[in-house]
Order: sequence, then C-alpha cells, then structure tokens
Amino acid sequence: MLTLTHALNDETAGSLVLGDELRVRRLGFGALRFIGPRLWGAPTDPDGARELLRRAFQLGVNLIDTADCYGPEVSERLIGETLHPYPEGLVIATKGGLTCPGPGRWVPNGRPEHLRRACDGSLRRLRLQRIDLYQFHRPDPTVPLEESIGTLAELRAEGKIRHVGLSNVDLAQLKRAQKIVPIVSIQNRYNLTDRHNEAMVDHCQRHGIAFLAWAPLDAGDLAAPGGLLERIAARHWASTGQVALAWLLRRSSAMLPIPGTSSVEHLLENLAAPLVPLTSGEVEELGRHP
Repeated sequence: MLTLTHALNDETAGSLVLGDELRVRRLGFGALRFIGPRLWGAPTDPDGARELLRRAFQLGVNLIDTADCYGPEVSERLIGETLHPYPEGLVIATKGGLTCPGPGRWVPNGRPEHLRRACDGSLRRLRLQRIDLYQFHRPDPTVPLEESIGTLAELRAEGKIRHVGLSNVDLAQLKRAQKIVPIVSIQNRYNLTDRHNEAMVDHCQRHGIAFLAWAPLDAGDLAAPGGLLERIAARHWASTGQVALAWLLRRSSAMLPIPGTSSVEHLLENLAAPLVPLTSGEVEELGRHP
C-alpha cells in the first residue's frame, strides 16, 4: 500500500481558494468520526483524538471540518482545547442548523434565533473571534430558506463569519441562497457509488465554488473482493480507499474530500491518496460504474 513519505502539500494534493483569500489543500479532515459511539458523547480515547488532530495539521491538512451537533458540541470543544491558539494557515470550518437530541437522531433547525445561538456557541467552543467558514448544515422544511440564509448574512456583516457555505442542498437552493449572500462552498454527499450530486459538482467547478465531499470513501459494491476498485488498487500498490479518494481528486478541480478517521494509521493512508497515479483510462472506467 502507498504510504505517506512527506507532508501533504500543494504539489501532492493541489489546492483551491475559498472566497478570494483562503487557500486550502484539497484533502481536508472531517472531525466527526472521533467522537463517542453512535456519534454521541465524548470519544473513548480523548488523548488519541487530540493526537490525531495535531498529526493532521503536522502532515499538511489545513482545513478541519466540524459541526455543533457532532457530539453534540464535543467535536468543536475538542478542537478548541487541542489546537488553540491556531497555527497560521489552519482553516476551521463548522456548521449550524442541525440538532442532535439523541444518538442517531438528527433534526433540522433553521430558525434565525437558533442559528444565532448556534454560531455564538461555536465561536465560544472553538475559541474564535470569527469563523472562517460557517456552513448551513441542512435546510429546515419548516423555515423559509431565505430566513435562515438571511441570518447567516447578518452574522457575516457583524464579523462573526468570514465566509458562508451550504451543506446538503440542491442547485435551486444554492441559487436562492446566492441572492442573499456569497456562497463559497457546498458540502454534499458524493463518492464513487453515490453520484446524485454530479450536476452540483460541475456547477461548483464552473463557478469557482469548493465542493466538500462527505462520505468520500463509500465505494459500495465497487470495493468487493476481486472487483474493479480492488483490481485498480493492486496495479498501484494502493488501498481501495486511496483509489476512491484519488478518483475524487481527478473528478473535479473544485473537489475537496473531507474523509474522517479515528486512527493515525488511517489518516496516513488517506493523505497518501494524491500519490496514486491513476491513468485517464482508469478514471474513466471508475466513472462509468456508479
């Protein structure tokens, strides 16, 4: 399997710009997986989680994605306790608008008063004066989208948010939001077997919007023993996960996968993915098999 022999950098992973000034490398770190069982409560190994955060930055990751509902509040608090004062160049992205009242339960809340409280709570836990990228986690069917996005625009004008992003939205919702405030990123599910957001990926590339792919390693039947993904991985002495990430990076220059992990070993594996030299034929072959 390919291993990381040097720090992740712009040459190995490439980079993109959020807004007009925040340059980030095209492999981020999703800070969901190291909280407690069933994505609830404190991690079983807090020291290991802190070490994982430190190693991610040391190895070149400069975008960490979290949310107030991860834990809830556990992921943000751990990031603030571990990495503050933040090293220069590190971008902390968080989200608000989705609550977690119990293990495995997710309830949207896009009410303006909730989003204000959520943003203030994230600022406090992350020990920030301003959040570089604040993302609306999920549209609330009981609240007009314009009301929710309007609140984020106000928070941006007040200096609490630097850039606004959206998560789990469609193209129509993106265009409605753009009438209210500039949108620099979209975070939707996208991987080798879930291509529902093909049009969104292409739209983001055309318009200079970053596409943060969540669940980027889900390869479904493609990862079955003896399957296409395993055969391609074997050609390159790589893991199937590395090939899945390498394909995403080749899919679009707007792509910024945010794989999560709870182990340093898996982190190292993920960060070596840009080194997989997929051929044009392999990229095309993988793209034909959703």
